Amino acid sequence: MTVVQTDRWLLRTKNQPLQICEKLKPSFKGYSTEAIYELLTSYGMFRKPIKGYLNHVKSWQERQFWKVIHKELNKLRQKWNGPDVPIYILPSDPFNRQLLMHHNGKSGLAFRDQIFLFISPKTTEQELAALFTHEYNHVCRLSKYVKKEYEYTLLDTIILEGLAENAVREQIGESYLASWTDIYSSHQLKKYWKDILLPASTIPIDHPKHDVLLYGLRLYPKMLGYAVGYHLVHQYLTSNNLTIKDIINQQSETIAQFTTDNKKKQTEN
Repeated sequence: MTVVQTDRWLLRTKNQPLQICEKLKPSFKGYSTEAIYELLTSYGMFRKPIKGYLNHVKSWQERQFWKVIHKELNKLRQKWNGPDVPIYILPSDPFNRQLLMHHNGKSGLAFRDQIFLFISPKTTEQELAALFTHEYNHVCRLSKYVKKEYEYTLLDTIILEGLAENAVREQIGESYLASWTDIYSSHQLKKYWKDILLPASTIPIDHPKHDVLLYGLRLYPKMLGYAVGYHLVHQYLTSNNLTIKDIINQQSETIAQFTTDNKKKQTEN
């Protein structure tokens, strides 16, 4: 299975998100329809039937979005020796202000064995390809890296995000990078890494502060972990003349150049 024809689902159900989630139950063993709905909407999926969205689905069909992703999947599977996973294209939530302001109305969600792409009427073919590239790189990293997701630390997560967006830069081009890749100067990023993220880099993924630092919540710089992760990966790639393919299974500590000296300083702090 590759790109699921969710366009047919959307047209048949008249954009009923709960009916879509009911169809997804075989992919989420042990989850109720409502639990799937809560999970996917928390990452940007549409929450209720939206007037005019059936026309948008037809527009996506005319622009052959499902074929676009099928083509990109085949290309990236070959390039990164990645797995074949089901991919679901669904409408995003047009009332999600955060999504509209910072992500141009689109978002994605990747698991080790499936990908969800939430798109808006404004999403272009290249934006869709960039979104997919980011999420599929996650799938490849999750399948090739030695750690299980529950063992991830903050460092692993920021490198995961940094790898994915550098993959977009490498495959699609800098014009399609997320806005958070250039909101801080190199000097700021180095300072944020040294002063904020490095001392907290070993906290586990389920630690209360993990998401606060990753997303830059409360008083922290917005998208903190994402921005620093992109900087660390880009720095490692360019200084060693490497590509994403070369480092997709590389240790996070190596990519971040997290040396014995770094660890010693962290302990002292």
